[in-house]
Amino acid sequence: EDDVDKDDPALKAELEKMKKEGLLEDDEIAEIESGGGGGAKKEAPKKIDAKTLKKHLNIVFVGHVDAGKSTISGHIMYLSGQVDERTMEKYEREAKAKHRESWKFAWCMDTTDEERAKGKTQECGRGGFETEAKNYTILDAPGHKNFVPHMIGGASQADVAVLVISVRKGEFEAGFDRGGQSREHAVLAKTAGVKTLIVGINKMDDPSVCLDGGKWDEERYNEVKGILEPFLKQTGFNIKTDVHFMPVSGFTGANLKTRVDPAICPWYGGPSLLEFLDELQPQQRFFDMPLRFPVADKYKDMGTCVMGKLEAGTIRQGEQLFILPNKTPVQIETIFIDHKDGQAELDEALPGDNIKMKLKGIEEEQIRLGFVLCRKDSMCRPCRWFDATVQILDYPTIICAGYSCVLHIHSAIEECTFYKLKGIMDKKTRTIKDKNPKFCKQGDSVVVRFKMSRSVCVEKYKDFSQMGRFMLRDQGNTIGVGIINELLYPEDKVKEAKEGGN
Repeated sequence: EDDVDKDDPALKAELEKMKKEGLLEDDEIAEIESGGGGGAKKEAPKKIDAKTLKKHLNIVFVGHVDAGKSTISGHIMYLSGQVDERTMEKYEREAKAKHRESWKFAWCMDTTDEERAKGKTQECGRGGFETEAKNYTILDAPGHKNFVPHMIGGASQADVAVLVISVRKGEFEAGFDRGGQSREHAVLAKTAGVKTLIVGINKMDDPSVCLDGGKWDEERYNEVKGILEPFLKQTGFNIKTDVHFMPVSGFTGANLKTRVDPAICPWYGGPSLLEFLDELQPQQRFFDMPLRFPVADKYKDMGTCVMGKLEAGTIRQGEQLFILPNKTPVQIETIFIDHKDGQAELDEALPGDNIKMKLKGIEEEQIRLGFVLCRKDSMCRPCRWFDATVQILDYPTIICAGYSCVLHIHSAIEECTFYKLKGIMDKKTRTIKDKNPKFCKQGDSVVVRFKMSRSVCVEKYKDFSQMGRFMLRDQGNTIGVGIINELLYPEDKVKEAKEGGN
């Protein structure tokens, strides 16, 4: 692109012709002639030193369908200057034409025609923005029951989850009752390794819950908070340290960036959402651990590109790595990170960064989600058998050995079989009270030997928690969550058989 001669008469004539046919606007012609243009900018992202970047935080927005996750994400992008006025006006016009004015902010995140037509997010939307204190990656998860696997993929990359709850009469109850996604998402976020949960109680400005004069209703807020607290405590969150409630309005933007006006909400004196995120202490980053980069997404763009969160270790540009379980050697051509000016190129990626990388030496078709990039000297050994402790959350009948379901671990989604039930745990003493049971049922904590349909890259929970906890799903429901205790390889099975024979 840089080789185009701007004064070339043939180019000028071509541009003039396109203008006459109505294919180009004046400002687009000026952009081409000045050598700018989206294409050129995309081709050469500016280089940035990882050390100069602000602290990085990954946020996922979860909650029931229509709670307002995309609207809040889009509004934050707009407030932080990532979506300009002109684009916003365009979204507003398009949304008005479809009689969906309140969806204009959601369209910043929901980009496909189908998502816009139905108003439902289907894939995990991504965006990046920056504040005075931190650099953020937003992951906007789908709320619909059918797209829970996408939501798990988003939550497994996040440090902080924002559980968006619609306070509107009827909507909150639908999201929280049995089968509602508010409950399921909270459990999945906890299992995916999210340490901090912010509960954004949204739609406080809705006429069904507003008091006279547009004031926010404290009674309804406290009612919703009172129902959620015991449930989140039971899920495993510490209400005092890990969970933070705040009233917000995704559509008006109240309490997202600036604090809500005391005239509207005199009873809430806490920080706004972005203020709270800025003050949040960043989580522990694993610099001194072996490199682990699970692939969360892949695509083709002048080569093979992968996306995901760097869980541990650092990656340098030009480095030779291996992608497992295939043991394919690859070279890192370039590393990109979302930055306030679009994409920036990095020399070195640090733990916790949400990055995109261009790989050399492998085709996109050879990679599956959940493959892991490692160094040669510290590979993550792929495994097909492991022992794990599973908590059965929701299953209508009993589960016996031989039962198959789908296992989600970091960004991998694979089929697994309960090969053998080894014991049921006593909840109080955390020891096995019933050895080799015939079956297990809802509410049980069971030690299970799993057999995977294919080799997966996992770790023991005690060695590296992020790659040692998983979720089990069957027929669209989350039936259990668990942690890996032991990994078993072929030589262990030979040993076990000998011991069994003695």
